Amino acid sequence: MKNGLRNHLLQTCSESELQRWYDPIKIDISDETGEVVVTFPHAFFGNWFKNSIQSRFEEQLSTFLGKGFKVSYSNNGQQKSSEQHSAISETPRRIDFPFGHTFTFDNFIISKKNFFPLASAKEVARLETVTFNPFVICGKNGSGKSHMMKAIANEISKRVETDKIFLGNMDDIKTIYSVKFSGDNFKARNYFFSMDYIFVDDFQSIRKYEELQQEMISIFNNFYENEKQMVFCCNDKLVTYDFLNQNLKSRLEWGLIVTLKRPDLEIRTSFIQKQCKIKKLQLSKEQILTLSQKFQDFRYLQGILIKLSAFKELVRKNLDQKDFEHILNNTEEKTDQELTPEYILQAVSEHFNVSTEELKGNKRLQSIVRPRQMAMYLCRHLLGVSFPSLGRIFGGKDHSTVLYSVKKIDKLQKVNKETKDLLITLENKCRGRVPK
Repeated sequence: MKNGLRNHLLQTCSESELQRWYDPIKIDISDETGEVVVTFPHAFFGNWFKNSIQSRFEEQLSTFLGKGFKVSYSNNGQQKSSEQHSAISETPRRIDFPFGHTFTFDNFIISKKNFFPLASAKEVARLETVTFNPFVICGKNGSGKSHMMKAIANEISKRVETDKIFLGNMDDIKTIYSVKFSGDNFKARNYFFSMDYIFVDDFQSIRKYEELQQEMISIFNNFYENEKQMVFCCNDKLVTYDFLNQNLKSRLEWGLIVTLKRPDLEIRTSFIQKQCKIKKLQLSKEQILTLSQKFQDFRYLQGILIKLSAFKELVRKNLDQKDFEHILNNTEEKTDQELTPEYILQAVSEHFNVSTEELKGNKRLQSIVRPRQMAMYLCRHLLGVSFPSLGRIFGGKDHSTVLYSVKKIDKLQKVNKETKDLLITLENKCRGRVPK
């Protein structure tokens, strides 16, 4: 089986690399017990392996063997000193990578700008005692927030049962409350209380579910009091979230907040080079530079590299410049701009042929009042904007005025199909205003 594993490793490692670190080690794999024992020729080799190769090796070992295996390490019959023992542990480690094989710290390419967030994330994953709670990762789309969060979860899963780790976004949490437990908040709360770790991605989406804010405070209190780790990811700095319950917002600020910067040209180039090596995709320096300059977001870079790799595998092995340019010209990166109240006001004003100033004003004409109420409803429904914030957006109106308008449209669309259809049309127009 060692030869089979070696052939598998050749997909991502060169022959000279395997001769240097793979051939000297002894590997015993038991399908019956699900145990893998790696024996090093001596302690110094083991220490070097741990610092340089171990993460990448375990990632590939997991993809080769499948789920359910554990790996342990030892030196070749040598008595270990306490210093050696701390570096090389014989305690079996799970290698299932339940949150995705690619989401590892080893695969997270960084620059000096993101050194502190990555070092902090590694510390959260490494420590069994909770030090940074909560750990909040902020950053724009494509900055690597989800990758970093899943890398922490994968590392923790090596020592903690997966069913004690919750990883999902606010939509998942909403589904658990409303579907899995049929709206029984007590049972849903206890479900989360039973977890030892909670990872919440796209936390800003809580603005769609105001009713969950109090629930998140309860979950937060339980985890904090019981010293259980919490990790949150969000698109912007918490200080900008005026839709958050102040008690929830202040709790999130108790922990360590880090901000990931968007990958710069150097990082994008390194990422492309690494992916080309993994996919055995031969691109020239000029082509790599073109990709790194054209695409700012890792997700779009991954997509174009998959297209190029698929073309090589399915159409023509020798991908020439003409093929490269054709694929590139048919792939456009979307911006990460999101729907905003301004886009909603513009779409509604155009549909009803009234100005945005009139929508924000105080005129009581029915031809203006109804569009204004619908614009308020859409801002609340699509963006989760708080009622005080809506009042400020619409010319400094009172909280109660906004609340009345939103509730009125909400009731109307439930009993009047024409109103409901109109709101769907307006919603599509609003989303259509976001630059692509």
